[in-house]
Amino acid sequence: MRIRIVDAFTDRPFAGNPAGVLLLDAFPPDERLQQIALEVNHAETAFAHPLPEGGPADWALRWFTPAAEVRMCGHATLATAHVLHTIGAHRGPVRFSTHSGVLVATPREDGGITLDFPTAPLTPVEPPTGVAEALGAEPRAVLDTGPDVGDLLVEVADERTVRSLEPDLRALAAFSGRGVIATARAADPARGYDYVSRCFFPNVGVDEDPVTGSAHTALAPYWSARLGRPDLTGLQASHRSGRVRTELRGERTLLSGHAVTVIEGELLA
Repeated sequence: MRIRIVDAFTDRPFAGNPAGVLLLDAFPPDERLQQIALEVNHAETAFAHPLPEGGPADWALRWFTPAAEVRMCGHATLATAHVLHTIGAHRGPVRFSTHSGVLVATPREDGGITLDFPTAPLTPVEPPTGVAEALGAEPRAVLDTGPDVGDLLVEVADERTVRSLEPDLRALAAFSGRGVIATARAADPARGYDYVSRCFFPNVGVDEDPVTGSAHTALAPYWSARLGRPDLTGLQASHRSGRVRTELRGERTLLSGHAVTVIEGELLA
């Protein structure tokens, strides 16, 4: 069983968000998948196997953090599509059957990949009592991101505030199913990005996710409405950092980025 570690939403190694990728003949029991994901110990490990020809999807795809299975993951989907194209296991757009429906990954002429994901339904909510203290900043706006993403989206004052956050992760876990997306408008759009974010997911065993594709299905509609443009670039300001180009298309959001394979080996256990 081959296992690869791929850095996603970056064009250079040791940046972006690392994901484990395993291509299988079929899914083993869930307990086995969770054990492998814990051993890999990255934010997500993707497991995929081919489906019969002629159906609505080409590959079945699931994602596990070290602690739990998740309903949607952008960077591990990008990583899986990158592996399939790199080793010649698939050509052209890849249709993945997932818990979030059929997700399509299309190779780009520049060597990147564009993901077609459902746009997160955003619902403004009152700031929960204690969220400001847990996050370490006063919210300007708070929105629920729906069941697939499962986060609270919290806008704070400015980019500097986002970058300086040191949240109480144990307290933050009480406010949503997965975690909290903190965001603000870019201080200087001339630097090549329109908004910044950081993502804290204590409920699935990920204190801070380096670059989160699924979060951008919520960030894209939020900032497109605020900035008046469908095409934007988000910078996730984690210590590894990464950029996600987003294009809002109504009920779908396109997420674009590059990926780099950094490790390839064999799973022996």
